[in-house]
Amino acid sequence: METVMQRRTAPDRQAVALKAFARIADAWSLTIRETAALADMSESTWKRARRPGYAGELTQDQTLRLSALVGIYKSLELFFDAPISREWVRLPNKGPEFNGARPIDRMIAGGLPAILRVRTHADALRGGV
Repeated sequence: METVMQRRTAPDRQAVALKAFARIADAWSLTIRETAALADMSESTWKRARRPGYAGELTQDQTLRLSALVGIYKSLELFFDAPISREWVRLPNKGPEFNGARPIDRMIAGGLPAILRVRTHADALRGGV
């Protein structure tokens, strides 16, 4: 049974996740199209979602995506110095997961499973896996 506290905190967590992801998208210099695709939203929904007071609900898939993307960002920031930590997702990568493609393109094309694989890869870079 859902408690009053759970009902109150769920939108707060979503707002925090959306704000964090908006900052990551800026740090990674992503386009609106790339940002919306990673979040599994239309561009118009992403534009609304990034504003304070967004009343929409995130799906479980969207919440997992944002959580994994925050983890990728954190791992890259811990492993690489700037500017590589901020550019890594947009650079061609010869690793087996990417085969010369950019991580951002793999994540967009592959959805949540690809985002989770990139998260595992980024964690492994810093010795987390």
